[in-house]
Amino acid sequence: MLRSIALLLALAFCGAAAHAADTCPASLRFTFPRLQDEAPQALCQYRGKVVLVVNTASYCGYTPQYKGLEGLYAKYRDRGLVVLGFPSNDFEQEKGSNKEIAEFCENTFGVKFPMFGASHVRGAAANAMFRQFAAQGAGEPQWNFYKYMLGRDGRLVGHWPSETTPQELAPLIEKQLAR
Repeated sequence: MLRSIALLLALAFCGAAAHAADTCPASLRFTFPRLQDEAPQALCQYRGKVVLVVNTASYCGYTPQYKGLEGLYAKYRDRGLVVLGFPSNDFEQEKGSNKEIAEFCENTFGVKFPMFGASHVRGAAANAMFRQFAAQGAGEPQWNFYKYMLGRDGRLVGHWPSETTPQELAPLIEKQLAR
């Protein structure tokens, strides 16, 4: 009897996992370590949300954009926006450990949006999400604070260079949230 119950539970779990994979858009079928503690985080938890993905760095002229990104997140998160930060040293402006980056972001800019462990965002060593953006024609980040937006359906809505401030994206975010 216990064996039968265990088998039924296993089948139910496998079915639920398969259903979750079916409902999770390919653009979010990744798992990355959380910046603060390197615990694995599945991006599928953000399905159905408008997702703004940004490669970040602590020692860049665009680093003050953290404040604007946090402002967007605070303003729109209850309506379905999530900002995802991916620190990278690809432009030699992110030298710290994950712990140091996390402390800098929180202490300097009050960052509360999800951040992930430092990774590459360009070239063959780029993390899988950024390789996917490049393969979809969005290109690689040309510098820190390059931005990509996914609609609620997980499709790439657009991408913007570092010069585009978070505030400039607010009208498009509102449009996407209304869908």
